[in-house]
Amino acid sequence: MFGLTTRWSLEGTGTRVSDTLRDYVRDESQPRFTGRPGLIEKIWTMKPGSFFAGTYLWATEEARREFVAALATVPSKVTDIVGHGPDVVEEFEVLAVAEGGEGMDGLTKRGTAFGPAE
Repeated sequence: MFGLTTRWSLEGTGTRVSDTLRDYVRDESQPRFTGRPGLIEKIWTMKPGSFFAGTYLWATEEARREFVAALATVPSKVTDIVGHGPDVVEEFEVLAVAEGGEGMDGLTKRGTAFGPAE
């Protein structure tokens, strides 16, 4: 598998930016990436006031390469929300994945963008 991380600093931003990012993930980004060809999984992570990131697992190097090329030509809405481009765009190799005892079933609508942390 072929990984990619995009990460924006949230240093100096307030709760409004974090709330807007949660709304954006829930209402636009998560639905747009669900079922996307070539993508195995995307995970959105955030530590308010510190960082917001997307981590992608791509099935092929070509799918990842095409996505990275598109990032260079079409600015992310996250860039608009945060006020600057990503601080990190990093490609990496995924050596292995282990599914834990809780499984992956039903993860599509989990996360703090969809409700309080469990």
